[in-house]
Amino acid sequence: MSTLIIGGDNLNIIQKKLRQKGFDNILHVSGRNGWDKKLSDLLKGEKVDLIIILVDFVNHRVVYNSKKVIKNSNIKTIFTKRSWVHLETYINDFVSVINN
Repeated sequence: MSTLIIGGDNLNIIQKKLRQKGFDNILHVSGRNGWDKKLSDLLKGEKVDLIIILVDFVNHRVVYNSKKVIKNSNIKTIFTKRSWVHLETYINDFVSVINN
């Protein structure tokens, strides 16, 4: 499985836990200003199964623009804080749907 993480800087623990759940391709963009075109290009060029937006580490404009781009892609998206505790339930639900 493949995921794109938007936001955050140091994601070592989250990436490690995602690999344990079966995500072998993890892309990360910081979510800083001026990267909106990069997101469109990433979604065109990469097969992404899940997008994770870390809302406490991106600005509002980035979230707004991301929603517009993602809406047209039909990719499952999770909006959460940068914490494995907040993310784990969503990941477990996503993985169980994919595996069934």
